[in-house]
Amino acid sequence: MFKAPHFTSFFFFFLFFLVLFLCGQAHCRLITTDQSSISDGVHHDLNDRPFNFLRLNHFTLGAAESTCEQSYGFLPCTTTALGNLFLIIVYGYLMFSAATYLSNGSELLLEILGPGLIGGLFLPILGALPDAMLILVSGLSGSAETAQSQVSVGMGLLAGSTVLLLTVIWGTCVVVGKCDIEDSVARDSKDTKGFSLTGSGVSTDIWTSYAARIMAISVLPFVIVQVPQLVNSTSGRHLAVLIGLIVSVSLLISYCLYQVFQPWIQRRRLDYVKHKHVISGILRHLKTQALGRLLDDDGEPNIDVITKLFHRIDENHDGYLSAAELRALIIGIRFEEIDLDKDDAVEKVMKDFDTSNNSCIEENEFVAGISRWLNEAKRSGDVSADPGHRTMKFLTDFHVRTKQEHDLLGVADQSDEVIEGVQNAKWITVKAVLLLLLGTAIAAAFADPLVDAVDNFSSATSIPTFFISFIALPLATNSSEAVSAVIFATRKKIRTSSLTFSEIYGAVTMNNVLCLSVFLALVYVRGLTWDFSSEVLVILIVCIVMGLFGSFRTTFPLWTTSVAFLLYPFSLALVYVLDYFFGWS
Repeated sequence: MFKAPHFTSFFFFFLFFLVLFLCGQAHCRLITTDQSSISDGVHHDLNDRPFNFLRLNHFTLGAAESTCEQSYGFLPCTTTALGNLFLIIVYGYLMFSAATYLSNGSELLLEILGPGLIGGLFLPILGALPDAMLILVSGLSGSAETAQSQVSVGMGLLAGSTVLLLTVIWGTCVVVGKCDIEDSVARDSKDTKGFSLTGSGVSTDIWTSYAARIMAISVLPFVIVQVPQLVNSTSGRHLAVLIGLIVSVSLLISYCLYQVFQPWIQRRRLDYVKHKHVISGILRHLKTQALGRLLDDDGEPNIDVITKLFHRIDENHDGYLSAAELRALIIGIRFEEIDLDKDDAVEKVMKDFDTSNNSCIEENEFVAGISRWLNEAKRSGDVSADPGHRTMKFLTDFHVRTKQEHDLLGVADQSDEVIEGVQNAKWITVKAVLLLLLGTAIAAAFADPLVDAVDNFSSATSIPTFFISFIALPLATNSSEAVSAVIFATRKKIRTSSLTFSEIYGAVTMNNVLCLSVFLALVYVRGLTWDFSSEVLVILIVCIVMGLFGSFRTTFPLWTTSVAFLLYPFSLALVYVLDYFFGWS
């Protein structure tokens, strides 16, 4: 995880005092050549003023006659373009610091408490907190008219964060994490093909595909609030915002619950796939030991051959297979490809076969169980016309597909998740809480000044606030996550790539549900007008295109980055054309 530099405090104070110097509207007494009088500091004849009169706001660009309103009554403000640009940089850096503190605190807290309630519910919300703060203050400022003019800052941030994460950051992670693609899978830590567009790229696990699908579904509230615009209805806009808000909050709750229970779902899925691996291994082993074909000429389980196999495994010839005999069979197969708990495998196989619940497997139970396994394997394999080849072919297909499913779960390399006893857990917890509180406080304190600076800069330059917030603000609120994702991707492993892209999809999902919920609540409560058709279209296009990419692919060659990178300038150009040539806003 990217760490904040050690000179953060020093740099903050340096910037703060520099802001005071550049942006403060300073005045001094007028020093005149007339020694008999003392100026009161207010003199209206600029031509008669000597050079050493200090009035800093005349040395800035684009000076305006209007005055600015200081945030909290003391923070510096200015009406000039250069001054507001500087304020945006300073306040943006402070928001970046807030995001970094929240990210570092979240990592420490997750290290102590692990996934589940904390990792699934609390930390994703904290990750979206800076964006949510900026969106909130953009719609709470002043009167409804002021809020209507400033709310475009929140929409620009929302759209910009989504587009930045799914285009520039997504493509960069593919480039820095690329490995050689062999048999449609990127091989860990093997990067010999350079920048081959088809032979180099990254691979992810199946859970990352699920995260991409969830992200694509999370755009549903955007579609709902756009329905009145599609049918040219003005009366239903307020109702559509309310329905979109309800759906957005529902999706937020559902997503948080999914995140809470995801570790449990992953463990259950992994246990199931490991059990299928045991089934595949036993069937292939029995095929090599069988005195005949496991399937008869009609393609059905061969009862006589299965019965002979039972007697071969029954070492003490008592007519039953005990847990010890079953364990000896599993150990003899040697499942090196997976991290298999032998006792757990024996227990599951016994549960599959022992229908009489007498803790041993009778001959009829063994025959019924193997027949059931063979029929399951046949449904997954490619059955050819000849029964002799059919037995080996469908068992091989079943084994290959089971191995692929196991690999897609992202459990091939667990070294990145080795959890050891945490020393000084109490101190680390206190440190994590302090970082979270500090990040939250900074985000809450400087969100409003940042929005004001963007609005003032827009007024001074005539650049629409949407484009300023679309480009600049996501760099401040998402830089910490972006740097962390890129650094993590450089490890060049399927597991780390999966975590990287899952984090990106998760961040966009939180934008689409949490930040949108805040935005829609502001629009509904304050009676603002929802008029963001072009911005919503951009979010829909980027989320759906990248969501489809992530949903139906687990390997991404380098050529896919061209799609991601081109979507960023395309998004900006599309909003500009729709707004200023077709008058959508």
